[in-house]
Amino acid sequence: MNETEDVTSKLAELLRHPDDLGRISSLQSEFARKKAAVDGQLRVGLQEQLSITQSGMSAISEGQRTVQLIKEEMMKIDRLCVEAQNMIRDFPFVDKIARMQANFAQVEEMTASIEAFEQGLDDLEQLLREDDQDMEHQNNLLAIHYGLTKLRDVRDKAMDQIKNEDSSLELINNLQLENGATLQDLFARLDEVVDWFDEHVGTACMNLIPLVQSGNNGMVVRLALIVEEEEKKDRQVKALQDAQREFKDLASRFKQMNSMGQKELRGYKEKFLEAIRLNAEAQFDATGQAFLEDPEKLEKSVRWYFNDLNTVKLGMQNLMPKKWRILTTYVNIYHKLMHDFLISRVDDPELNPPHMLAIVHWVAKYYAKMDKLGVPASDLNPHLIDDREVDLVREYKNLITKAVDQWMDRIAATDKQSFVERKENTLDTDPEGHFRTKTLGDMWRMFREQLDVAASSQRPDVVEGVVDAMINTLKGRQDMWKSLAESETHKFTMVLPNSPNPNEMHDPAQSIQSLQDWLVALANDQIACIDDHEEAGQVSYLTSFRREYEPLVTPAYALTVNIEVESLSNSYVDLGTYCISLFVNLIFVDFRPVMAQFFTPSWYTQKGMAQIIATFEDYLTDYTHVLHPSLRDVLVEELADELLVRYLAAMRNKSVKFRRNDPFTEKIKDDILTAFEFFKTYETSFPTIKDKFRAVNSMVSLLSAEKGPGSSEYGFISEAYADFKRQNWDLQIGWVEAVLRTRDDFDRGMLNAVKGKAAEMSANADFGEREERMGALGGGETVMGKVR
Repeated sequence: MNETEDVTSKLAELLRHPDDLGRISSLQSEFARKKAAVDGQLRVGLQEQLSITQSGMSAISEGQRTVQLIKEEMMKIDRLCVEAQNMIRDFPFVDKIARMQANFAQVEEMTASIEAFEQGLDDLEQLLREDDQDMEHQNNLLAIHYGLTKLRDVRDKAMDQIKNEDSSLELINNLQLENGATLQDLFARLDEVVDWFDEHVGTACMNLIPLVQSGNNGMVVRLALIVEEEEKKDRQVKALQDAQREFKDLASRFKQMNSMGQKELRGYKEKFLEAIRLNAEAQFDATGQAFLEDPEKLEKSVRWYFNDLNTVKLGMQNLMPKKWRILTTYVNIYHKLMHDFLISRVDDPELNPPHMLAIVHWVAKYYAKMDKLGVPASDLNPHLIDDREVDLVREYKNLITKAVDQWMDRIAATDKQSFVERKENTLDTDPEGHFRTKTLGDMWRMFREQLDVAASSQRPDVVEGVVDAMINTLKGRQDMWKSLAESETHKFTMVLPNSPNPNEMHDPAQSIQSLQDWLVALANDQIACIDDHEEAGQVSYLTSFRREYEPLVTPAYALTVNIEVESLSNSYVDLGTYCISLFVNLIFVDFRPVMAQFFTPSWYTQKGMAQIIATFEDYLTDYTHVLHPSLRDVLVEELADELLVRYLAAMRNKSVKFRRNDPFTEKIKDDILTAFEFFKTYETSFPTIKDKFRAVNSMVSLLSAEKGPGSSEYGFISEAYADFKRQNWDLQIGWVEAVLRTRDDFDRGMLNAVKGKAAEMSANADFGEREERMGALGGGETVMGKVR
């Protein structure tokens, strides 16, 4: 039922519209084609499965026939054995006599061998003593091996017969030689001679490379023959052990198999390979010490590695059995040791960046050297450092950036403490006598050193990562100084509500002057980072930094990062200017009582502006020689801006009221002329300052504009506001209202007229668009944007 519904639903999807009925023939053709393709695939798959099944059934049938033939042959053998026993009269007695005769012959043979055993040991010991005198050649090595093999076979056969339950062989166990020595004594002495011989073989194995290098081919060949012979016997013993383990019942019936002499694996081939490994391992120990002392000596300290392999390739291959593939054997052993040696260093938590870098550089050199030896990288497994180059490079970069961060953290901690405490002698001066912090030079010197470390990697990606980290730390340092300077300045500039003491919030143990000195030093630091005088051969810290990293990075990265550096340079200018503005704010802390009197009745009789200008002169006299020359004009302009802003903001002072018959315009003019008399001595800055002070003229126009007759009563005042607004797009209507309220003829109509004019100007397409654009961009801010 479900299948029918599925078919129906699919047909409904295909044939939704009457026009779709015309597609039935094409759908039939498509489905027929798909069905034919599926049927073809099913036929091929069925044919393959049928072929596999038939092959399996044939193999099973063949196996069954083979098993049946074996059973039949075994039954024939058993039947012949039974018939042979029945054919021979007194077969049990004959069998017993035959076994006794065989055992007697074995005893006789074993007794003769044992009687010659001691003499054989004496002869072997003499040969070993002779070889002790010439360990480099050991001419008796083959003879000793041959003699030892015979004695070991005698010992193994004797031990096998001793375990036999036949009492006729107990004579062997109880055999005592003429000198009173027992069989056990002889066998113990044989073990000592075997150990002596093994020491000779081990010495030869450990010195295999020097033997080849010295041309002592005979010794190498003798050693190879012994190891090859022992390897052959070990294979036979291994096969016997496997047969006995897998076919225990069957193997027990073959006495010839069980009566073989050697029963245990001697492992000379394994010891031979182990000697190669131990010899190389000892040399790696010396390499590790040299690498620890100087990572640049890694290539030199492993020169023996390639010399050994080259010796094997040129001088040892024709001296060893071909089936050993001795070069491949050496390469596999040595490569594994090199891999383990490097990985152990890589995994060392105390691995230093230079050592890590040396390992990364060594990988490519290693494979190139191995390729020269005729060993391609594809034949070397595992990878030398497990394909961890990328991780090592990343870790190397992280170690450098971590070092940079740690340095910067320590410098920042020192700077913060020095700035907050502001003790004596915590500032420095440059050769020109300008105030500077003590850590700026150390910071850039540290950058240069860490950049050199990154450059030693010879990898642009490492240098780029380190440069990114350094730029980020520089940005963070700018943010730190800005926040710290702002918070410390705020302690002096903030006034508690209803507090008669304007400096109540700051620590009385610290003076404003010490903070001002620090602000000047910080501003000087920012300029020192970007101030270039290439004609005099002097470049700034930032320019020097850029010239150092540019040759080390990719061109694409250089373009990108130079934009960041340019932004960083602008931020230095902004921070230096900001520090000067904070410096100026601190100057005005002492002007609060004076500023509070501006435009009040007492203002007409006091000389507040002259007092402020005199203080300006004192500050400039004191700080001009400790301030960077490029900041002196900035300081003058900041003084002018702050004076202008606070002068205009003083319109909100209490008791400010301008009467029509008061000489307020003359007094304002006198204040401005007093200020101009001071600022015009700074010819570079004065034109800009004078232009900004035009805002005072506009303010005076708002104050002095007369009311008109009739319906245009406030026309002059509205026009004065319009002119003011056109010159200062960010003029605040709240401040304008405060100014209008100081007029003695102020009324609500006057304010409404000005607000109406403001609305009319904002509605104007050209002016409104310009005002909106300037506000969105945050650029072109006028001095009135600061007056609230």
